[in-house]
Amino acid sequence: MKNFLRALRHVWPYRGRFALSIFCAAVAAVLWGLNFTSIYPVLKLLNNKETPREWVDRSIKEVQIEIDKLEPQSQPLQDRLKELDKQQSREEVEHQKRDATNALAKVRRKLAGAGVVLWRYESARRYIYELAPIDRFQTLAWVLGILVVVVTVKCFFEFGQEALVGSVVNLTLFDLRNRFYRNVIHLDVDQFGDQGSSELTARFTNDMESLGAGVKMLLGKVVAEPLRALACVIGACIISWQLTLMFLILVPIAVFVLSKVGRLMKRATRRLLERMSSIYKILQESFQGIRVVKAFTMEPAERRRFKAATRDYYRKSMMVVKIDALADPIIELLGVAAVAGALLAGSYLVMYDETHLFGISWLRISEQPLDAEALLSLYIFLGAIADPVRKLSSVFTRIQSGSAAADRIFAYIDKQPRIRGNSDGPRIARPALNAPPVAGETAPFIEFRDVCFSYDPEQPVLTNVHLGVRAGETIALVGPNGCGKSTLLSLLPRFYDPNHGAILINGHDLRTVHIRSLRQQIGVVTQEVILFDDTIFNNIAYGRRKATQDEVEAAARQAFAHDFIMKMNNGYQTRVGELGRNISGGQKQRLSLARAILRNPSILILDEFTSACDAESEALIHQALKEFKVGRTTFLITHRLNTLEIADRIVVLEKGRIIAVGGHAELMRTCLLYQGMHDAQAQRLVA
Repeated sequence: MKNFLRALRHVWPYRGRFALSIFCAAVAAVLWGLNFTSIYPVLKLLNNKETPREWVDRSIKEVQIEIDKLEPQSQPLQDRLKELDKQQSREEVEHQKRDATNALAKVRRKLAGAGVVLWRYESARRYIYELAPIDRFQTLAWVLGILVVVVTVKCFFEFGQEALVGSVVNLTLFDLRNRFYRNVIHLDVDQFGDQGSSELTARFTNDMESLGAGVKMLLGKVVAEPLRALACVIGACIISWQLTLMFLILVPIAVFVLSKVGRLMKRATRRLLERMSSIYKILQESFQGIRVVKAFTMEPAERRRFKAATRDYYRKSMMVVKIDALADPIIELLGVAAVAGALLAGSYLVMYDETHLFGISWLRISEQPLDAEALLSLYIFLGAIADPVRKLSSVFTRIQSGSAAADRIFAYIDKQPRIRGNSDGPRIARPALNAPPVAGETAPFIEFRDVCFSYDPEQPVLTNVHLGVRAGETIALVGPNGCGKSTLLSLLPRFYDPNHGAILINGHDLRTVHIRSLRQQIGVVTQEVILFDDTIFNNIAYGRRKATQDEVEAAARQAFAHDFIMKMNNGYQTRVGELGRNISGGQKQRLSLARAILRNPSILILDEFTSACDAESEALIHQALKEFKVGRTTFLITHRLNTLEIADRIVVLEKGRIIAVGGHAELMRTCLLYQGMHDAQAQRLVA
């Protein structure tokens, strides 16, 4: 529940709207209670043959007669008490004094009660004579007309309350989603792989909606329904507070039951949300890998996998439904039992014209005997109280569902990246835009100093890697798959930090420098090109959102992408589709290179950047790189011999260690692994 309360803090900026919604709910509750006050005059008009004026005059006369009967009884009792006070104190005298005192108190209570009733009738008489029509039918029509007007006004305020609460909830979710995304987007790369993007999608969508439903219930019904119940309690207490108190015995019982149901609901909801994450995962994998699914005719297997996940989700959702459905009948049963008990007690008073229940002196229920109309009005008020209480039972379970969702959402909001931004650290100088850096001046000197790294402590990926890179040098990394090439270069932009050792740039440990200034120096072109479902212009300008059309076109020309872009229907405004599905692999590689060129980095990382290219695209990209890499420190990972031609030095890795460094001719003489890779590549080319 703690995280649910944390989510409610986001309501505070919109406290003005919430306060206005409470005002609307209060007015609607008062009008709701006033609706039931019309029952009593309607019943009186239907049962009696008197006009309202005749009825109120008769009622005042009857109460006055009762008062006239009671007043003479008071004085003799007072005189009797004075006589007893003068007598010598004895047990018999004390007993008589107690009897006289009790009798006098009883008479005074009756007089006080009759006085209150008389005041009510006289107050009503004034308004009846001023406002109510003389004719009984006209009076009935007048009462029902007022009822319609009151209901209309009530509906207006209920609409206002619902609209205001809805706006507060949606604005709260707006802030929470943005805070959630802001925190998640700054997490480390490996933290995204812990549970997968499908899990994050579930928390952004399904969990956030569950939390919103809980907040809406809390701000809406938890405010409105108790106010409605309170209005009815006040109305019932005016008739008989004793009978109303008997009915309210259900409240502590209901709270106990709801607390038990709520704990079950929270556990069930958490399991349900986890199953929804599994469904998102299957959908993401099958849709993104649809070519593989169809190529291997795995549609039936995927259907079975999805069916199993949805069946599991169905079972968990039915558990939530059953728990949610259980609360309403329990509360309704308690409410009916309490109303039946109160009605039975009231019926005894009406039938036997009594003020004490079952004739027991200490069970006084009302000052005056109830009439049938008053009892029915009380019953209606109590029934109206039961309705908000029953609705609150479902509110409690929804809040528990929202609490479970809040736990899952704040689990990510509370996550902190292990790689810090170092806002106070030294900044890496950025070369001037539109001017390549001069070798030996702005290009940084990089040193990998005894670097060790592992994703899993039991399986080291890099071991004691030591490598110095001169400014403006081009380094090629080669080696078998899984030897740590991509991991080594992922340490440079601090996607990860070494477990041991350090990486230095211009003598500064990367863990101490300003991380944004570091990454602004780096351009990355990867084997798996990531393009966004946007225009070609915006994809090239992704690293520089303020780039002009001329700058984007210049970068595209340098990457030999301008010609194929202009052949498209909308040129640079052509949308590439989801993950760049509308263009070929070679075109995506050239767009990725154009994006890196526009960023004008001083460090360039190329990871199998021509793997998806045809011969023509690869030749164009090589030509572009020969021009662009001048004066930049460049790292490239490749298995292609022609790519190695642009490297100043070649680094050979095996099982996470550097086993050789040198030029092509030197490695062919001294490194058996490199010779084997070269020969295998040559055989493939001949074949």
